[in-house]
Amino acid sequence: MVGVTMNRQARAETPSRSVRWPVRSGAVPPLAECFISRPETGFDAALGLARGVTVVMTGPAAPDGAGRQPLAGPGGTGKTQLAAALAQTVWRSREVDLLAWVPAASRDAVLTGYAQALAAAGAPGAQAGADAAAAGFLGWLAKTSQPWLIVLDDLADPADLDGLWPAGAAGMVLVTTRLPASAMAGPGRRILEIGAYSPREALGYLSARLSEDAGMRAGALDLATDLGGLPLGLAQAAAVIADSQADCRSYRAQFAERTRQMPVGGAGRDAATVAATWSLSLDRADSVSPAGMAGNALVLVALLDPAGIPGPVLTSPAACQYICGRQATGTPADQGQVRMVLENLSRAGLVTIDMESVPRTVLMHGLVQATIQQFIPPAMLEQAAWAAADALLQSWPQADAEPLYEQALRDCAAGLHRAAAGPLWTPEAHPVLLRAGQSLDQAGLAGLAISHWENLISTSRVLGHAHASIPAAHDNLAAAYLSARRTADAIGAYEQSLAEQQQAPGADRPDTLATRSGLAHAYLTAGRESDAIELFEAVLAEQEQALGPDHLVTMATSDDLVAAYLAAGRAPAAIAILQRVLSDRTAAQGPDHPETLQTQAALAAALLSGGQLKEAVQLHERILADREQAQGATHPDTMTARASLAYAYRSADRLKHALPVYERTLADRDKVLGPDHPDTLTSLANLASAYHSAHKLKQAIPRYEETVARHERAKGPDHPDTLAARGNLASAYHSAGRLAQAITLQEQTLGDYERLLGPDHTLTLTSRANLAYAYHTVGRRTEAVALFERTLADCERLLPPDHPMTQTIRENLDAVT
Repeated sequence: MVGVTMNRQARAETPSRSVRWPVRSGAVPPLAECFISRPETGFDAALGLARGVTVVMTGPAAPDGAGRQPLAGPGGTGKTQLAAALAQTVWRSREVDLLAWVPAASRDAVLTGYAQALAAAGAPGAQAGADAAAAGFLGWLAKTSQPWLIVLDDLADPADLDGLWPAGAAGMVLVTTRLPASAMAGPGRRILEIGAYSPREALGYLSARLSEDAGMRAGALDLATDLGGLPLGLAQAAAVIADSQADCRSYRAQFAERTRQMPVGGAGRDAATVAATWSLSLDRADSVSPAGMAGNALVLVALLDPAGIPGPVLTSPAACQYICGRQATGTPADQGQVRMVLENLSRAGLVTIDMESVPRTVLMHGLVQATIQQFIPPAMLEQAAWAAADALLQSWPQADAEPLYEQALRDCAAGLHRAAAGPLWTPEAHPVLLRAGQSLDQAGLAGLAISHWENLISTSRVLGHAHASIPAAHDNLAAAYLSARRTADAIGAYEQSLAEQQQAPGADRPDTLATRSGLAHAYLTAGRESDAIELFEAVLAEQEQALGPDHLVTMATSDDLVAAYLAAGRAPAAIAILQRVLSDRTAAQGPDHPETLQTQAALAAALLSGGQLKEAVQLHERILADREQAQGATHPDTMTARASLAYAYRSADRLKHALPVYERTLADRDKVLGPDHPDTLTSLANLASAYHSAHKLKQAIPRYEETVARHERAKGPDHPDTLAARGNLASAYHSAGRLAQAITLQEQTLGDYERLLGPDHTLTLTSRANLAYAYHTVGRRTEAVALFERTLADCERLLPPDHPMTQTIRENLDAVT
């Protein structure tokens, strides 16, 4: 009887770094000029925030019969400004060790903000996917004793926070939203309804804002009354008065006339006020140099995310051309003109510019944005939407973008699609819609990526099936399903995509081949090796005929077919392909090209898998010698080659040779990469396992214990790699006859797997089988049989009939009974 192995390779992850407390995450919006603390209608920070309390700032309750829409409050009452002031006060007074400002207009934004805050805090798991990092952040908040404040700004939908509400005895939570109080009520939440300024506050604000010239303040109280004390309207009015050196009385007259000219039917007083004030602000901004450009800039900003637009988007060639005219190409002079126009909009109170934040440089209030969108003519909307989409695409890095910058681009793309879906799908879906989904995939947000692709496909069906980008959306949806381990759904999506492509007239052959290759990958993931091999072989044959055997795409498919052969236990077939690919790559790319070296290492691994141990060891030795000569003994690639040689020695039962190579690899990685680097942790675990195999348990167990301790420090107690390390330590205790310790640790590990991964995950099944084996060893036969029977039933239900794990569990159960 044998236990089921738990060894697991460490994931790539940036090592934890030293953090200098206190830390901030996210960009706190700058306070408006002459911000006032609102002693009558705001609230005292000392009374509003407290440890373990969640404060939600909503708009004022709608008067009876007002008919406010439950998820679309008017806004403009200064909630974000109050939140920013409170956050800055708490930060300056050193009341918290962590301040995280998180835009909350979408679940995507919340997850990204949490992941960024986890990284800022230096807590384990920051480099995992955003979903996992967010879960780690919430867990850290719940346990830490360090005081913290999380601000969730402009929450659009309470469902976006399902499972994501921060909680912890050391923390404070502040939420701003335009939702009504009734939508935000919940246990432990204090609701504060923030309305307009009181007359005294409004007069105090205008007096402070217009302090340079007493004449400007003439009629201030009457103006405040006309504007209903709305902070947003007062800010825009004061900006225009100060910039034009007019007075409140003359502005009142302009406001009254403009209100008559552009009524906003059924939108309520606040929206009508803002409709008039923003148009007067636009008149002012458009009248100063460079004149005539403010309107286009305003429309462009109004179609993107109100929480902030990256500066590079608005100075991209597409944005410059739309704002400055067709002659503009994005030169430094064009960009300078755009910056002047944006500064004019800022002086007129239409936007806020935060030069300290690259991801959220230009902000526009959501109410201003929504009001402007109502007045954009259809022809202008179409032109502006494509210009904004082009600007986003031009500013979107293909890889290695800073997460908050990437998030801001996704938010802008989502806002643009909401505001101008029709134009973005005419005549084709704009490529930025695909880029936004790919960004979600790259960020590890599999669930949100699936929703994005499903919505994109659903929209295309409403508009018709002629969009050429939809096959790509189908393929991306299938890939997102694979990332979420929804293998059956992935296969279905690939098969549907393939069927639609083959039925379409003039189907693009390369796209069809890409879809077939994706389907083969899905088959391989599902354990359908024969189906995967058949499909990979067909794709490879067509690529060799169309592109040639030495084309990079053809060689990549050869690599995929090799993986399928190895998974199916057909090592000789894999070796034959690798030998040919190695020859082709050496000729096409050179002997020192990274892909050539990678193929050489793959060939050595395939020889090892195929039982050609002598040839495999010799090739691994040659690879290591070449790496040492070309790159040095401590280059990461050299250390990887040395680790592979140690594994080859171990596989060939040459443990006497393997152990010193494992020791050398660990020492080098410890010194060069650091003790908590994933590769170092892998080396430590491999060395412990090699000592275990050599029956040197006195050397193995301390290294297993150190592996567990390092994983807990670097990645946290709940990380899958930590759980695997704990399971391996339990196995070593079992081998050493320390059965009580082994069982206690295995029971803990199984409980953790069930809690974190669920009862049906493969690792949970493995852990349960190992615990059953331990029970059998100590004579707890009844418990062992029950666990083996449950595990076997789950394996037969969840895994293919011929899966090796199912067979192992069946043999163990037979031996027990």
